[in-house]
Amino acid sequence: MAQKVAVAIVHGIGTQGPDFYKPIAEAIEGRCQEVCGGDIVIEPVYWAQAMQEKEDALWERLAGHGPMDFVKTRRLMIDFVADAMAYQPTTHDRKAYDDIHAEFAAALRRLSEAAGPTAPLCIIAHSLGTVITSNFIYDLQHPQKISDKVQAYMADTPLDRGETLTLLYTMGSPLALWSLRFRDFGQPIVVPAPLLGQHHPGLRGEWVNYYDRDDVVAFPLRELNAAYAEAVAADREVNVGGLLTSWNPMAHMEYWTDRNIVQPISEAIIAVWQAVNG
Repeated sequence: MAQKVAVAIVHGIGTQGPDFYKPIAEAIEGRCQEVCGGDIVIEPVYWAQAMQEKEDALWERLAGHGPMDFVKTRRLMIDFVADAMAYQPTTHDRKAYDDIHAEFAAALRRLSEAAGPTAPLCIIAHSLGTVITSNFIYDLQHPQKISDKVQAYMADTPLDRGETLTLLYTMGSPLALWSLRFRDFGQPIVVPAPLLGQHHPGLRGEWVNYYDRDDVVAFPLRELNAAYAEAVAADREVNVGGLLTSWNPMAHMEYWTDRNIVQPISEAIIAVWQAVNG
């Protein structure tokens, strides 16, 4: 029986539906089908559901206070900026942080059940989802940081523990901004995972960061410090979007189906599948 490859897709800021991942999932499956058949297992990390009810309640309270200008823009600010602000844990409260990480843990558990406990793991993340991915994987690589709540959603498998992380693709990432929270801009996660060789000897991995120069949220990562230069294989500039979005900050929402992103990611997934299946 062939070894399957697990793919987790993590959304970013803004109002999201549970089918957010389907465009890129279908594109990847279409490119991989001929070589890998049905051995690419894809799961979404749909963390918006952990935040949406609270954001809706906030809007209802604020909207009822009195007249406000730019109402639609204000609602967008709640959907976009509030996600980022609420996610950060404080000394006394990490509920949102743990709620979101529990969704991530649940997605990896579904992948370990469908693809196998030692399946190589590829993560594709966008926008704030890249920060969430970085934090979640960092916690997995430093297990003492994982809360009991998140632990309850994990199974005891290498994939659940992040030990089979092989490929990481970040798109439109604000990780450079988050690095301001740390001395010398912080310490990146390790990709591929330090223990990958115990499960798949010789398997090679990579972390590639995609950014559009018109996307004001996205930044290169390798220049942050020597540790990021070693962790991130490449910062690849792309031009995403169409006539109305490719030349302005709206490009931030256009990464999902760009062929200059989907094609190399699909080829890397195929290469991993071929490597683990001889």
